Amino acid sequence: MQSQVLKFRDERGWKRFHGAKDLVLGLLVELGELAEHFQYLKGAELKKYQKDFKEEIADEMADVLFWLVLMSHDLKIDLEKAFDKKMIKNIQKYPIGRHGKLYNRWHAKKRAGSSVG
Repeated sequence: MQSQVLKFRDERGWKRFHGAKDLVLGLLVELGELAEHFQYLKGAELKKYQKDFKEEIADEMADVLFWLVLMSHDLKIDLEKAFDKKMIKNIQKYPIGRHGKLYNRWHAKKRAGSSVG
């Protein structure tokens, strides 16, 4: 995947435009485009939209991945190793059966009959 991303960028001479800040901004732009597919929708309408626009959503997810792969190369970060290391931290931070402070606060408020939001 990384060689494909680098070839694509290098064939177009775009490396000069890709400092660390620019890579992060490119990633944010693509995340925003992905988020647009979920904006304003909920429930059954969202489920139908996700089904009807699955390919477009997948395209935006692939764009996000493109920028992550490019950033990992340029910043010399082994993304797979970073992911594995982070998952170990996540397992320790979020043990099975515990949902975290925000969820626990929301759940306690909900059980007490308070409106949540």
